[in-house]
Amino acid sequence: MRADVTDTATTRALAHPGPAEIRLEAVLHALSDPIRLSIVRDLAGTPDELACSYFDLPVTKSTTTHHFRVLREAGVVRQTYRGTAKMNGLRGEELEGLFPGLLDSVLTAAAAEEARRAGSGPSADGAAAGPDRAEAV
Repeated sequence: MRADVTDTATTRALAHPGPAEIRLEAVLHALSDPIRLSIVRDLAGTPDELACSYFDLPVTKSTTTHHFRVLREAGVVRQTYRGTAKMNGLRGEELEGLFPGLLDSVLTAAAAEEARRAGSGPSADGAAAGPDRAEAV
């Protein structure tokens, strides 16, 4: 076979929505799950594509596949095959063009929630400690 000819019978292409097909409600749904949000946070932290095997998720392989499919079909990530590895990249620029500030806001909020839950942010009930919150004697 010539090097410039693609064998379409063995090429594995994954369907992705075009920018005009990406819907806000699908993106919000995809980002609403903690597992999927953690995937997006990891992808946002690197300019590189990451293989599915990079992610150490507390779910089964089939559930991991489901989460990546939801992200891909919503237009949040782009998946491509490199040999046998399925690589994942965040579609950050496309999402920013469609929904300005959305992804950054969600990622900032997720980081703030993580800090709060770790005890390094505002109190767990969401109220700031102050003179009016002092315990009665």
